Amino acid sequence: MPFVRRRAKLVLALEAEQALLALSQARTESVRRVERAHMMLAYAGGESVSSIARRLGTNRPKVERCIDKALELGPMVALEDLPGRGRPASITLEARAWLVSVACQKPKELGYAHELWTTQLLTKHIRTHCVEAGHPSLRQLGRGTVSKILTKSAVRPHKIDYYLEKRDAQFEAKMAQVLHVYREVMLTKDGATSSSLAVLSYDEKPGIQAIENKAPDLPPVPGKHPCVSRDYEYVRHGTMTLMAGIDLLTGHVHGTVVDRHRSREFVAFLKDLDAYYQPSAKLRIVLDNHSAHISKETRTYLASVPNRFEFVFTPKHGSWLNLIEMFFSKMARTLLRGIRVTSKQELKERILKYLAEVNQAPVIFRWKYGLDSLSVV
Repeated sequence: MPFVRRRAKLVLALEAEQALLALSQARTESVRRVERAHMMLAYAGGESVSSIARRLGTNRPKVERCIDKALELGPMVALEDLPGRGRPASITLEARAWLVSVACQKPKELGYAHELWTTQLLTKHIRTHCVEAGHPSLRQLGRGTVSKILTKSAVRPHKIDYYLEKRDAQFEAKMAQVLHVYREVMLTKDGATSSSLAVLSYDEKPGIQAIENKAPDLPPVPGKHPCVSRDYEYVRHGTMTLMAGIDLLTGHVHGTVVDRHRSREFVAFLKDLDAYYQPSAKLRIVLDNHSAHISKETRTYLASVPNRFEFVFTPKHGSWLNLIEMFFSKMARTLLRGIRVTSKQELKERILKYLAEVNQAPVIFRWKYGLDSLSVV
C-alpha cells in the first residue's frame, strides 16, 4: 500500500516561492533561514519529511516544526523563530544591574590587589557576595554569562581608554593665540621671506635611541624572503635629543643633536637662530612650556637681545598644537623607524644628514584645523 501523507500539503504562492528560492541560494543570509527555505521548498515539491531530514543532515522533528509553522502561519513567518522560545531568564534585571555596578568599581576598592577586573576575578566576587547583596540568582554564574552581561551593557572593566585632562585654565585663549600665528602664516605666500619677521615652530624630540645590531641585516631575496631580515638581539649605546625648529614661511629646518636638552642647549640653539636671520628680523617662535624655555639662564640671554625673540607658548597638554610635531612624525616614520648605528656619534651624523637632505627640498607645513572658526581680533 503506497505511503499516505497525513500532514497537509504546503501550497506556495508564486511570490513566496520566488522569495524562498532566492533565500535558499543566498550567501549572506543566516544558515538557519537558508535551511528552513530548503525545507519548505522541498516539502512543497512533494518530498517527504524523512527524505528532507536525510538530505539536509538534520532530524525529523526539526523539519516537522518548520513545516507545521509554515502551514499554520505562512512560509515567511516560518523562516524566523517565534517569540517566547528558550528558557525564561533566571537572572533578574536587578541582579544584572548590581553586577554591572560592581564591574564599574576598581577591584582594589573592594580589597583585591588587582587594578582592573578580569572575568575570572569578577565572576568569583559576584558568586561569593551575591547572596548577601540580595541576588541569589547569581550563585551559579559563569564567566561566559558575565561577559555577555557586560557586553550588552557596553562595559569593559578590563580595558583602559586614555584621555587628556585640560589643566590649563587659559587653554582656549592660548590655543587661539597659536592659531592666529598659523593664520598669519597661511595668508603669506608660499616661500615668501620677510626681513622683518620669521615664524618658527620649535620643540625637542628626546630619547632617540642609538641601537646597534649584533648580527648584520639580511637584504631581501626575491622568491625567498621579501623584506629585510634582522636579528632580534641588539646593543644599546644610549639616547640623543633632537632640538629642531621649522621655519613656517620657507620650510627650512634648523636642528641640532645633543645629549641633553637643558637651558644651556636651548640658549645655544637660540644663538644659532640669531646668527642665521637678519639682525632686523623679529623671530616669533611657537613652543611648549618646558622649564628650559623660561629658565633664568634663558631669560638672561633674551634680555641681552631685546626685541629679537617673541615666544608664543602652547597651552599645557596642548603640544599637539605645535606644528613641528608633524615633521617629527614624518621623521619617525621615514628615518628613525628601524634605524641602526654603531655609536651615538653616527646617530647624530645620520640625523644631521637627514636635515640637510630635507632642506634641499623644504616642505612648507600648513595648519588647517580650527582656522575657519577662529575669530578675528
